Formats: sequence, C-alpha cells, structure tokens
Amino acid sequence: MAEKTEEDLLFQEIDEEMRQDQATKLWQAYGKYAIVGVVLLVAAVAGFQGWKAYDISTREADGERFSKAQAMVQTDQGEAGLKAFADIAADGRAGYALLARFQQARLLARAGDAAGAAAAYQALSEDGGIDPTYRDLAVILGGLQELNAAGADLTALESRLEPLMAETSSWRFSAREIKGLLAHRSGNASGARKLFQGLATDPRAPQGIRLRAQEMLSILGK
Repeated sequence: MAEKTEEDLLFQEIDEEMRQDQATKLWQAYGKYAIVGVVLLVAAVAGFQGWKAYDISTREADGERFSKAQAMVQTDQGEAGLKAFADIAADGRAGYALLARFQQARLLARAGDAAGAAAAYQALSEDGGIDPTYRDLAVILGGLQELNAAGADLTALESRLEPLMAETSSWRFSAREIKGLLAHRSGNASGARKLFQGLATDPRAPQGIRLRAQEMLSILGK
C-alpha cells in the first residue's frame, strides 16, 4: 500500500474537520430529538421487560389454576373440577383456555352426559379461532360421544368425518374407525367390514385401532 503524501494528509485533516463541523451542526439541529429517541427506546425496553414479566407470571398463574382443577378431578371432586375448568375456559390464556374446554367435554363424557360432551366438542370443532388440528380432534372426540348420544344426527356426523378420512389428515385412522362403527350401526355390514379390514391391515394405523378393527371383523365375520 502506497504511503500517504503531505497532500493526502492535508485533505484528510480537512475532511475530518468538515465531518466534525457537520456533526456539530446536526447535533445542534437534531440533538434534542436524539435524546427523546433514546428516552423512548429505554422506555420501550422497560415496557417490554415489564410485559415479559407479566406474561410469565400470568402463564404460571394459569398453570397453577389448571393443576388445581386437575387435582379436584383426581380426588373425585368432579363438579368442582368442572367449574374450575369452566372458569379457566372463560378467562384463561388461549392455550390453557383451549385445554380447559377439552377437559370440560371429557368430564361431561365421564359423567355419562354423552349429549353434553358431544355438544361441547362440536362447539370446539366449529370455533374458527382454534387451530384446525384441534378442531379436527374435537370432531373425532365428539363423534365417539355422538355414537352413544340419544337423538344424535349421525348423518351430519358422517359428513363431518368425511374430510378427516383423507390420506392427508392426521386423524384419518380414527375417522375411519368411527365411520366403520356408524356403518355397522346403520346395518351396512359390507361397508363396515371394508373399513375395518383396511384398518386392521394398515401398518401405519395405531396398534390400538388395528386391534379394535380385528375385533370388529370377528364380530362382523370375515
């Protein structure tokens, strides 16, 4: 690299002086705005940290409420647990509120209220604010209840199950199992047999579903 001449050094000094002079003028003109900007930045960071602390404490509070509700259920305080989950579903954070709604439906099913459980699951399946995966899960869980609910619209249930039977669905095996049970219940033995045969021989299906499908094939007769 060539050494700098006296001329180069002179121009460098002039350039530095001009930069310093420009910086001074800029500070005089806009310095107060820079100070305000720094203050706002500090306030924003403090606000974010405060929100973060609030968020963590809220999550912890909801987690504790959920644990207490579960403990009530486990100690045979079903009604108290149901009310606790209803409270969380009403005013808890989104994740815990969703879990609480599923727990409400499950407790209704455990109490023998198939119609109430089916209605709770259907409300979840029709809630556009919920992730589609969980809405589809609600269709599956609700469908199992509708099979045992007096006066349930099984034709409507069959329509809701249809898209979940596709190969791209995460719940396809459960949907096909319920569809098979519906076919059996309606007297369509050949349709039921076809569905259960497919489930029993599909290595991708969960083991529990394959075993239940084999049992249904034994009942239907191969």
